[in-house]
Amino acid sequence: MAQVMHPNIAGSLFATDGKRRPLQDVLMGVTLVLGVLSFITSFFHSLHLLTSWAGLAGLLVGIYGQWISVTTRERFGLILGLGAAGVGFLIGMAHGGLFGGVIGS
Repeated sequence: MAQVMHPNIAGSLFATDGKRRPLQDVLMGVTLVLGVLSFITSFFHSLHLLTSWAGLAGLLVGIYGQWISVTTRERFGLILGLGAAGVGFLIGMAHGGLFGGVIGS
C-alpha cells in the first residue's frame, strides 16, 4: 500500500513536488499583490503614478519568478499576477505614465 503514503497529484492544477520553495512562494505572492494593486488602481485616472509603477514592479518580479519557478502551482499564480500587472501597467501608461505631470510639462 505504498500509494497511500504518496498520493497521485500528477493531474492536479496545483501539483507540487513536495519540497519547500520559500523564494518562489514570496515572488508569487508579491506578483499577485502588485498585480491586483495595479489592476484596481487603474480604474482611477488620478492614480496613474501608483498604477504604472506597481504594474512595472509586478511585471519585473513576475518575470523573474517565472524564470526560477519549478511547479505548476507557482507558474499559475505568477501568470495571474503578471496578467493583472500588465493590464494595470498599460492603463496607467495611457493615463499619464510613470512620470506624467511630475517631470516636464
